[in-house]
Amino acid sequence: MKNWLIIPLAFLLCHEAISQSAKEEKLPPPSATEDWSLKPPLVTPGETHPQPPSDAIVLYSNPNDLTKWEHPDGSAVRWATTNEALTIVPKATDIRTKQKFGNMQLHLEWRTPDPAEDKDFNRGNSGVLIMGLYELQIYESYNYDTKIYYNGQAGSVYKQHAPLVNAARKPQTWQTYDVVFEAPVFNADKTLKTPAFMTVFHNNVLILNHVELKGPMVYQGFPKYRYHEAKLPLQLQEHGSRVSFRNIWVREL
Repeated sequence: MKNWLIIPLAFLLCHEAISQSAKEEKLPPPSATEDWSLKPPLVTPGETHPQPPSDAIVLYSNPNDLTKWEHPDGSAVRWATTNEALTIVPKATDIRTKQKFGNMQLHLEWRTPDPAEDKDFNRGNSGVLIMGLYELQIYESYNYDTKIYYNGQAGSVYKQHAPLVNAARKPQTWQTYDVVFEAPVFNADKTLKTPAFMTVFHNNVLILNHVELKGPMVYQGFPKYRYHEAKLPLQLQEHGSRVSFRNIWVREL
């Protein structure tokens, strides 16, 4: 009985001493944790959804202007243009930007064709290859029993991360991707220092939350990092389906 009383009393005395010590601690002034080292630049948000912010690099807006794009062999773009969009021509191969990018905020709008056009489970198949290596999948994933694996449906980091939710709209409806991409960093000896990370909003819904990428996209086998340049072109994939694009812009971070 005596020991039972001593233990709580000792605890209370110790707790009181710690509390008193905390009260007597001299805290720095509030200004010590105020960061005045770098003033964020002023950026004007777009007044309407398709309008990019004032510091964006507009890669595709005017349907007839493809001067910022090329095929991987350097030839002029052979995809089809209309008054509103750029549409994949099957077998015409991928296209990529002439400008190279690393860390970025990316906005892109896309639309899959009538599912009757595509065969089997290759429905609205395309992709956004950031740095030409890290693929954010485009696919017709609206509300049907798909045969495609979850980390191959719309909004997935292809073969690496399935989206948190399926936010796909109906086929032939415009959809948006808003992406924050952190490029990998390599050491001087070309070994990996930090991996790439990606955050994605699909139709304004968070579907990938700062996920760590395991390496560049591979269809067969397991991804792994190999040294590459700090900036590389953005690439849109041609995979046999007439997917359309509009309003593509990038902010370098």
